[in-house]
Amino acid sequence: MDDLEIKHSEDPHKPHKPIETNYSKHQDDPGPSRQAVDEYDKNGAAPVLKWIIPILVVALLIYWLFFKG
Repeated sequence: MDDLEIKHSEDPHKPHKPIETNYSKHQDDPGPSRQAVDEYDKNGAAPVLKWIIPILVVALLIYWLFFKG
């Protein structure tokens, strides 16, 4: 077994790579593509959670206030 410790090589203090426009020029170390950066999340959970969480909070608050004792 190899006991080599692999560490994450990305430095959080360095700026992000720019969006890639010429992949063939930077093929060995490309930046993110335009599609990856600007991807629209059409099936995300945020719109649903935006309504479910407040309703649950209000329902649990009503339960706690009126049915706790």
